[in-house]
Amino acid sequence: MRMQKRQFRIGELAKHLGVEKFVVRFWEKEFNLKPSRSEGGQRFYEEKDLERLQLIKTLLYDEGFTIAGAKKVLNEKSPNTRIIASKKTTLEEEQPSADEFKERLKRLKTQLIELHELL
Repeated sequence: MRMQKRQFRIGELAKHLGVEKFVVRFWEKEFNLKPSRSEGGQRFYEEKDLERLQLIKTLLYDEGFTIAGAKKVLNEKSPNTRIIASKKTTLEEEQPSADEFKERLKRLKTQLIELHELL
């Protein structure tokens, strides 16, 4: 006799994770998750999906990773890999120094003046 795998509907899964259903759908799209679907198109998630989504939630909410950083960790993750905070990634540049910021503002002001003259 085969035991059936436990399956969750999206509402039940969202409740387990402590997030809204739209968050599960967003993560499904962003992290390329493919739950099984009924003939009517209803999503059914398995335990492995719950575990993967729980890891995604931990990376994003608890560890402070960006979506890009979480994707990188998940792509590199093997069963024995620990999450290391130094592996965080961000799409943002480092903040410029005060002098660099002033120089950027001067260049922007010059460009705006030139643009105004063209109009």
